[in-house]
Amino acid sequence: MPTEEELFAAVDALLAGDPDLPGPAERARLREAAGITQARLAQVLQTTTQTVKNWEAGRSRPRPPRRQAYQRLLEGWAQQFPTTTAPAATAPGEPTPAPPAPAPADETPPTHPAPQPAPEPEPEPAPAPEPAPESAPAPTSDAPPRSRTPHPEKAPRPRKAHRPAPRPTPPPADQRFENGPLAVIDVEDGHVLAYCVGGLVLDVPAKSLPALIDWTLTEARLGQPRLHRNGRDGDPLLVLTPAALERYGLPTALSDEERRAGRLPDGHKAVRQLTRADWKLTRRGLGPWARIYRPAEGAKRHCVQLCIPAWNALDAREWDDRNAPRLPSMHPADLARYLGAYAQRVMTPRGTAAVTGLELMTALHPPTRAEKDPVTGAFTRALNEDALTAVHDVVECEVPDEHPLLKGRFARHHLRTPAEMLMEEPYDWCRPLTDDECMRQYLVAIDVNMSFAAAANGLTVGLNGPTHLTGDPPFDPSLPGSWLVDLSHVDLSRVRVDGRPVDGGRLPSPFTPKGEHPTGPAWYATPTVAYAVELGFEVAPVEAYVRTRTGRYLDAWYKRLRDAYVTTMADLGVTTGLGGAEFLDAMARSRQSDPVMALLVGAIKATAKGGIGKLRQRNRGQVPYHEPWPALERETWRPDIRAAVLANQRIGLHRKLMKTAAAADLYPVAVGTDAVVYPSPGPTPLDVLPRTPEGKPVPGTFRLGVSPGMVKHQGTRTVLWAEEQFEEQGGVFNIANHIKM
Repeated sequence: MPTEEELFAAVDALLAGDPDLPGPAERARLREAAGITQARLAQVLQTTTQTVKNWEAGRSRPRPPRRQAYQRLLEGWAQQFPTTTAPAATAPGEPTPAPPAPAPADETPPTHPAPQPAPEPEPEPAPAPEPAPESAPAPTSDAPPRSRTPHPEKAPRPRKAHRPAPRPTPPPADQRFENGPLAVIDVEDGHVLAYCVGGLVLDVPAKSLPALIDWTLTEARLGQPRLHRNGRDGDPLLVLTPAALERYGLPTALSDEERRAGRLPDGHKAVRQLTRADWKLTRRGLGPWARIYRPAEGAKRHCVQLCIPAWNALDAREWDDRNAPRLPSMHPADLARYLGAYAQRVMTPRGTAAVTGLELMTALHPPTRAEKDPVTGAFTRALNEDALTAVHDVVECEVPDEHPLLKGRFARHHLRTPAEMLMEEPYDWCRPLTDDECMRQYLVAIDVNMSFAAAANGLTVGLNGPTHLTGDPPFDPSLPGSWLVDLSHVDLSRVRVDGRPVDGGRLPSPFTPKGEHPTGPAWYATPTVAYAVELGFEVAPVEAYVRTRTGRYLDAWYKRLRDAYVTTMADLGVTTGLGGAEFLDAMARSRQSDPVMALLVGAIKATAKGGIGKLRQRNRGQVPYHEPWPALERETWRPDIRAAVLANQRIGLHRKLMKTAAAADLYPVAVGTDAVVYPSPGPTPLDVLPRTPEGKPVPGTFRLGVSPGMVKHQGTRTVLWAEEQFEEQGGVFNIANHIKM
């Protein structure tokens, strides 16, 4: 830190300069009149050019000793370069605030905050329900002012980021959270800065970790309005850079023991500081995703979440490009733009993308609401009938092998058969090419956009516990659940699609993930059995476990993720109005247009896929085999809902395979999850996908486009490449999983 004498000497040297440039603002006018650039002034005051820009824009105020030196400089310049027009009377460093643009927000007065369903990370215990005030007062602070003229508000001053963020998202309409849902905390030139969405940068006065938490809740105006009127507001999120970790006494990397534990030890200095300041940590402790809180006061929460990328909070498999990681070198402003856009379009991250995907379901369908007693006026907790509200009994066929329900039921390494276990999974199917297909030069892979989210749209799922049906119950497609039924008699070659037969031998079976023909009774989710009926075959279940309280629980979840995905793709230049060649060209350009938004697309897709997977989160070695693991305590641990989505995804894919085969005598050679590979005479999907005489996609077949459920080009290889792979792998090889280029 420079001394005051050193700075004054440097200022005296600048005062000897000659006048040159005029300017609109007094600070900029004086500097420009002296012929001094912002970079030169920053060099003399031993700060950054951006800091000088912030001073001249009135978005931040210099701190001692720079404040006194800067003031002396301005006074000297004012004597040298007087102006006949007095500048506007504003307090030094006071910005002219712009009115916040409106953003979608539910303005219904909030009631009881919904309890947190996910065990990763856990929140503090839910407070007793009572309504929140219609508007919250502006936060206040007892911190002393940082300039001679105190600003009338105690909120931190906004500053511009290191460069303008393209297409900034306006701040939310809720003034409690005017600075957005999160901030990236960094240290620059000895000053702690908070980079927020929309290019804002806030000065952070906090000297310790407890003070940082206090500042976040009292001054920073960070957070996110609730996504549902019966839900709760999103807690502010602080993302700590390595420089911020050092500033607040945290390690920049976890030791091997700490990494295995997923947290710092309770005796760490930072943990003790929080404890002495009466802050609490959840059972997860101070780890990559930490929650720091005090008990709630009525409906008002006191909770801040930390995200620490240096501790692998943002796993490259979900948040980054695993082949070319970008996050380690990303500027804090870009990181704030990336995570801020994710928070505004999806929700404030709560952990991994998968955890956030699961919690988004609860945020959009809170299990409880506050209900006022008309006599006493007291508020009590009431259940929402359209939500998952309780932990119900599970069904043996629906749970994974390590579940406590199966203890003593099967041997440890027993492979359950389809008649013992519900096996609704995505496709992993591949077949040899025919001689005619080998004559085509290319293999073209298409990929279904957001296939799991699209499969959740409009799907009826169970909201209560299972009802056991026995005695050969009739199949009812309106009842979600699991059915034990024999579908081995279903022969695709007997099916006619739009009056045309199909070659069932070149299509995967719709009833097994490996595409093999079923050989006897097996457990299936309702969408799979309903598809057999749709194909025209009789079904005769032996027994079933169904849910009688039903709803389209995932519709709002799908729409939120759909809108986030489509909006982000539009940022990359790929819009819903494009099709055919225009769409393929736009997709090719999008890969280089905006790396930050490209990462956001991947995070949104990981949220959709991971959220569905979390519905049947397995034991990851947390506890011994056949012992309960934490996820089983969630209302959202619902393997039956996951099975229904995966079944619907596989069936929807097969339906289009059948339509395509009937329309163009075109058959896939491989299917991997949501990717389909076709032999093609040319290298693009336009060379293979069937079209009408008018040039439009044949109804019911695959259609190029950006919307969820439509397809994009995943990659192209030659038939020769495929033959070489089959030979090297000994035939155990799915080209759909390796064709992406």
